[in-house]
Amino acid sequence: MGVLVLAAGCHGCGGRKVPERPRVTINGRSWRVELAVTPGARYKGLSDRPKVPAETGMLFIYPAPQVLDFCMRDCLAPLDIAFIGADMRVVGTHTMPVEPYGFDEKTYSSDTPVQYALEVAAGELAAAGVKPGDKVVFSADVPPAAKAEPGP
Repeated sequence: MGVLVLAAGCHGCGGRKVPERPRVTINGRSWRVELAVTPGARYKGLSDRPKVPAETGMLFIYPAPQVLDFCMRDCLAPLDIAFIGADMRVVGTHTMPVEPYGFDEKTYSSDTPVQYALEVAAGELAAAGVKPGDKVVFSADVPPAAKAEPGP
């Protein structure tokens, strides 16, 4: 007596595919991102995560352009940040090293009004050759900035 198990076509629980995250592409390099569109999500950011896997990150979306200042509050992994203007062009980038837990002594500013910020693992922006003026493309599942909640 034998048991025949058929597993073809099974994709996770109940046969459903897990939806992919939205994508941000710069210079042909793409990152799957979590979206931070509320003040709470933008404040928390990537804090308390032991690492940020390659080709992933977080896209911070603001309802209107503004000068943004980021810090490494409670971040456990070094990060790169790209500030992105409403015209979908990179305005500037920084590499942000880890600070002692609970400190946020250094801030990283966009210096000019921007509407988005992309955080990824440190070194990934340089590896992709990202620089000011580069065009940024969001996948269709990134909500319009007007849908982001106001606040920090």
